[in-house]
Amino acid sequence: MIIKKILKKGDFISKVILQLALDILNLDRAISMAKESLEGGVDWIEAGTPLIKSEGMESIRELKRLFPDKKIVADMKTMDTGDFETEMASKAGADIVSILGASDDSTIKEAIKAAKKYNSEIMVDLINVENKVDRAAVVQKMGAKYVCIHVGIDQQMKGENPLKDIKDVKDAVNITIATAGGLNSESIPEVISAGADIVIVGGAITKASDILEATKRIRKSIDLVKPIESVEFKKYKEEDLVEALKKVSSSNVSDAMHRGGAMKGIHTVVPGLKMAGKALTVKTMSGDWAKVVEAIDMAEKGDILVIDTNSGDVAVWGELATWSAVMRNLGGIVIDGAVRDIDDLKEIEFPVFARYEVPDAGDPKGFGEIGCEVICGGLKVNKGDYIVGDDSGVVVIPQEEAQEIIHRSFDVKEKENRIREEIKRGSTLSKVLKLKKWEKIVG
Repeated sequence: MIIKKILKKGDFISKVILQLALDILNLDRAISMAKESLEGGVDWIEAGTPLIKSEGMESIRELKRLFPDKKIVADMKTMDTGDFETEMASKAGADIVSILGASDDSTIKEAIKAAKKYNSEIMVDLINVENKVDRAAVVQKMGAKYVCIHVGIDQQMKGENPLKDIKDVKDAVNITIATAGGLNSESIPEVISAGADIVIVGGAITKASDILEATKRIRKSIDLVKPIESVEFKKYKEEDLVEALKKVSSSNVSDAMHRGGAMKGIHTVVPGLKMAGKALTVKTMSGDWAKVVEAIDMAEKGDILVIDTNSGDVAVWGELATWSAVMRNLGGIVIDGAVRDIDDLKEIEFPVFARYEVPDAGDPKGFGEIGCEVICGGLKVNKGDYIVGDDSGVVVIPQEEAQEIIHRSFDVKEKENRIREEIKRGSTLSKVLKLKKWEKIVG
């Protein structure tokens, strides 16, 4: 139950626990992050599943040795052998051990028995449990101390949130509720108001360039149950996706797509410009610019024309077409083919990406189609797909995957921000990532 007391007129302070989730691979980085966050107001420290898988029980032992006065949570995500894995984590120093709610009842019962033997407690993670209310009631009767309403990282990328499940469980079951799932200083007050007793925060702290300030901001949002603007990534609505894409690079997007999505052989014609928008596709022939300029009139504000000329080397785009696109407020142009009037295009400063620059143009014959599937830079592009272009190149995001890929792109960017900060403090990329430790052993 959330306890609040009057802080001053109009304000309340909540007694909600802030748990730091260390979902990273390297123990030394995890320890450094934990130390900074504790100064900002973290209550409990979680050895996240990735940390446990990469560093083993040593991660729990070391966290407990360094922070003996703090509860250490082992996010084991146990699905079988509940007694054995609970014993293992508890002996290593875990005060709380996480068991998956989707596991068999016998697994949870055995874990609870082992926890009692070794003076630890069980948190049942309800991730992917369909009926969370019923499952919470069952595990509460078994003796579980906590349940976790958990929206996993992959689910977060699709825009899911835990609010309704928290409310439903809180109304039906008398058990302490933890919640996790992409929470930050803007969204935390909502889950507290819904009934969360423990707020689990990972990336909003561990990926922050200034961990101490990020933790203080989150602590304040918890204590006052008030949203505080986050400097980290926000969950964008569909109508804001283009604006979100303008804040990440084509490299961020490609990384988010598992090193995919990049057009090959397409480069910027006007360096230093960034574009992001929805595609309006055009299929034409080398030198035939009729459908290309007709598409300018059909495009919506902010659209990016994606033109397939089958890699033709006669220009279908130049200065006058660019001025038309500027006057129509288009977002940019991508041509798997040729453009001309390069000096003029640089003066206009409109985003143009192409395969070739040539002086010669063709004739407006009118062959082709607008709004069809095209091939550009070796990739299929459909009308409505999202396009991002900058000096590194152009990437394509299928429209049905846009929300998830944009979330993942920000995740990539935030992780890089944190690594950059560690490098600036005197480390190197190799040292931060412990490359030698994780190199594949050959032979």
